Amino acid sequence: MELQQLRYVVAVAETNSFTRAAERCLVVQSALSHQIARLERELGARLFERTSRRVRLTPAGAAFLPAARQCLDAAERAAAEVAAAVGEVRGRLALGTIPTVTAVDLPRALREFRGRYPHVRISLRVGGSDDLVAQVKEGTLDVAFLGLPTTARLDGVASCELLRDRLLAVVAPDHPLAGEPSVTLRRLAGEVFVDLPAGTAGRAQSDLAFAAAGLVRDVAFEVTTADFIGRLVEQGLGVAMLPAAYAPQLTGVVTVEVADAAARVEHVTWSASGPTPAATAFLDVLGITR
Repeated sequence: MELQQLRYVVAVAETNSFTRAAERCLVVQSALSHQIARLERELGARLFERTSRRVRLTPAGAAFLPAARQCLDAAERAAAEVAAAVGEVRGRLALGTIPTVTAVDLPRALREFRGRYPHVRISLRVGGSDDLVAQVKEGTLDVAFLGLPTTARLDGVASCELLRDRLLAVVAPDHPLAGEPSVTLRRLAGEVFVDLPAGTAGRAQSDLAFAAAGLVRDVAFEVTTADFIGRLVEQGLGVAMLPAAYAPQLTGVVTVEVADAAARVEHVTWSASGPTPAATAFLDVLGITR
């Protein structure tokens, strides 16, 4: 079994095509097909079902794929560790972030990092805190920026608290609350809400606050991004609660202080087994000690 064979398997699985996989791997399709067939003979099982219309993983292939990715990641990290030992940072840096991160100016940090370490390949994913933590645990992400309720616990990863913030009410300019200096959760409970999907860490920050106050609210619109929440609020479809530090990025809406506001904490997290050389260098750029 060779690393190149594993790369071919992952490429076919991700593209669902031998042709596109060969293009990605910069190899002729016949060579790629030959190497996968050779690997299948060695394993004694077919990894892909091939028809004239599609390619898909067999049950054996689905079982093999995660281990193949882990082997490739381990090989890449081994090469990066050797490079770091002789004073060079290279390899990959896979970052994840929530849309509302404010504790770090991520574009500026990436610019500085790229200037120092031009040989590192960087990817950035935006998502919810729960998904990002899971990806750090499985090694898909090297570093992730999260926003969580103050009661949340981070298990199975290393982390550092970056910022404590509070939630503000966000309303349309012509909303009756727009001219108020502050509002309470009880007053807000009578409004229709726009919020993140139920079960997400961002949604939990508001849900826990209302539940602790013994209040029930109506969330009529669930969307996955904070900027789209603001756009729906601007149209008068509901009110929302968003982080105070994120509020200056909103346009077309009015923010109102919440006297008994929910709190949130922004964290940066990385693998419990220790950051990769590239992740270590990126955390150093941010001034984060481990």
